[in-house]
Amino acid sequence: MSQIIVIGESCVDVFVYCDAERLAPDLPIPILTTNQKVESPGMAANVFRNIKSKHPRTSLMTNTDWEETTKTRFVHEASNHTFFRLDHSTPVNPIDLTDVDFKSELIVISDYNKGFLTENVIEFICRSHPNVFLDTKKILGDWARFARYIKINDYEYRNSKKYITEELDKKIIHTAGKLGCFFQGENYPVKEQEVRDASGAGDSFMAALVIEYLNSQDIITSIKSANLAASEVVQHRGVGVI
Repeated sequence: MSQIIVIGESCVDVFVYCDAERLAPDLPIPILTTNQKVESPGMAANVFRNIKSKHPRTSLMTNTDWEETTKTRFVHEASNHTFFRLDHSTPVNPIDLTDVDFKSELIVISDYNKGFLTENVIEFICRSHPNVFLDTKKILGDWARFARYIKINDYEYRNSKKYITEELDKKIIHTAGKLGCFFQGENYPVKEQEVRDASGAGDSFMAALVIEYLNSQDIITSIKSANLAASEVVQHRGVGVI
């Protein structure tokens, strides 16, 4: 039996590192020459591999064709400046819960709002298990109230703010970049770091959060551990493993 089940849609994160030595003569855009390409599992698969690096008894439920969906970032190798991101998406079919066994100590829902998980399905999973950590790109609503904890970033928090009830607010871990994160009215700060690349920082935060919670059963200790993990990840380029 898995200690942790990660549920959500996945993709391939692609980083194409480039040089840009001149502008195009006919358009105000840089001419890129590619140096190297780095690929790694992204979205829910990145949360999964981060957790599994510390807890081998972790399993992933995701879209079977995830390797056909890519997020390709073209990055200036010397400065790590991202020129643009090119997404290639394939239709994501909703998860089939017919034969799902929720026997685990903890469930992580990594919902990137691509169609794999509906609000009703998320509510059903949260009703079926007492220890669900939810990370979602959806606007929050009453459907999320059965989650144990809800981790959302500052952009997602502001989008959902007018829909957040008192019941939901008690469960929200609101990450806010250099300000650290907020939980139940308290701020948990981070040391100021030079941010080289924020890609995947939220995934690493969530992974460290649930790893520590599984060990300590203390959410404050877990938040502090997650802050440290995210602060470390942003100092390196690309999407990494804690």
